[in-house]
Amino acid sequence: MKRRHFVRNVSLAGVATPFMLNEMKLQAIDKKLFGYAKVAEDRVLVIIRLNGGNDGLNTVIPRDQYSNLSVQRSNILIPEAQVLPLTTQVGLHPSMTGMKNLYDNGRLSIIQNVGYPEQNRSHFRSMDIWTSGMMDPANTTGWIGRPFDNAYPNFPDAYPNLTYKDPFAITMGYQISATCQGVMGNFSHSVQNPFDTFSLQASAALNDGTYYGSNMEFITTMIGQANAYGNQVNAAANAGTTLSTMYDPNNSLATQLKYVAQMISGGLETKVYVLDLGGFDTHDQQVVNGFTTTGNHADLMKKLSDAIAAFQDDLQLLGLSSRVAGMTFSEFGRQVASNASFGTDHGDAAPLFLFGSCLNAQIIGPNPTISNVLQNQAGVPMQIDFRDVYASILKDWFVVDPVEIQTLFEHTVTFYPVLGACNLGIEENVADDEVKLLLYPNPSANQTTVRLETLNEWVKIEAYDMTGSRSAVLFDGNLEAGKHDIPMDISDLNPGQYLIRVTKKSGLNEARFTKLR
Repeated sequence: MKRRHFVRNVSLAGVATPFMLNEMKLQAIDKKLFGYAKVAEDRVLVIIRLNGGNDGLNTVIPRDQYSNLSVQRSNILIPEAQVLPLTTQVGLHPSMTGMKNLYDNGRLSIIQNVGYPEQNRSHFRSMDIWTSGMMDPANTTGWIGRPFDNAYPNFPDAYPNLTYKDPFAITMGYQISATCQGVMGNFSHSVQNPFDTFSLQASAALNDGTYYGSNMEFITTMIGQANAYGNQVNAAANAGTTLSTMYDPNNSLATQLKYVAQMISGGLETKVYVLDLGGFDTHDQQVVNGFTTTGNHADLMKKLSDAIAAFQDDLQLLGLSSRVAGMTFSEFGRQVASNASFGTDHGDAAPLFLFGSCLNAQIIGPNPTISNVLQNQAGVPMQIDFRDVYASILKDWFVVDPVEIQTLFEHTVTFYPVLGACNLGIEENVADDEVKLLLYPNPSANQTTVRLETLNEWVKIEAYDMTGSRSAVLFDGNLEAGKHDIPMDISDLNPGQYLIRVTKKSGLNEARFTKLR
């Protein structure tokens, strides 16, 4: 058995939970993870897996296709009047009021029709594809594990250490996520409850040069790593806090996200958290007969929506909202047509959600086109490759070099503007002679500063919402030649995404801006 296979089979990070803490102080990481820019050094990504294959058409409802949806899925379709409208064309399941409010405040984004070519409808194979970001079954590393491998090729040997004390990634639950699988080990540490404490015991036997001795040495290394990481997790959880009153103690996903907020606020420098919400394999009883806004799927949508809304509220109160971004994914969507059991069967593409304060756009991709003729077994066709979403997150959020990103995937990557709204900041390494238009801080709740360069000319600065409607004139006057920092009062703007447009004789400049609550 090769060591890498042995590692996957016995990785003790998958059974480790926190151990007794030793009052260790957390320090800022000196070295850059993923090799990204300074602006992204303390960023965190939260990934929520919707396990079982979520019905995208009853989650993000194409309102402009409603009459044809009634042909395809009349026994499960949400009544048109009860769909939560986001735009004239798109709405959410009525249980998703929390995420509807996030969308209205510019903190929720939808990417439509996400999947991969020649969709596999097996739960296991499709989940392998989604977690690896690879179509080739021979590649078993994860899409997060590969960039970690590039940065730390000797992992797990010599980790943790004085520079990197904390887990690189955390999976909430008893099993580690294949998303974070590297060549020689999984970069994810398993945490069921960060406040639990115990110590795993390892054999004191030395490596005697045999196969057995080599593997026992490796197990001992993994046990030591699990105990040390558990120490750090426990210390951070005890040092952290949460401020939101929106967490429902009966909502398991909300509890997981509350733990994540506590660990982040307590100083843990983990970059990626992977969470799981099961129950989406809704072949039957997806809805209650005659009451399609209720049932298993409605309960899941409420649990997801309420948990993310509480988490975002907490991050805002903790002052962490610009540091943390999140995404959801499921191994596939469901078929367009419902079945006779008031459910849906395995399908193809589906929408996924991004959440946070640094979203570039709120809806990416068009609505799926639904036929007016019943099509058994048909799924929603893929229009956006999920690997391109991954690549775009690495580029926008962790500011990974696009050249490196291309080496992580087996197809030619297409980048989408997903999470780059916070990359325009005064801390960016932009030479003064290159400044065209810069907004800082971005995002902001009450005031931002516009940095621009002008000739001696009349300048107008306007804010436009994402529908293209002008929301405000922020400045209208003459400026002398040179570089200017102009404070802007944006307290009257509604929360959300805006395009800031500077019109002047010497040229037009635009930049995206996020207005916080």
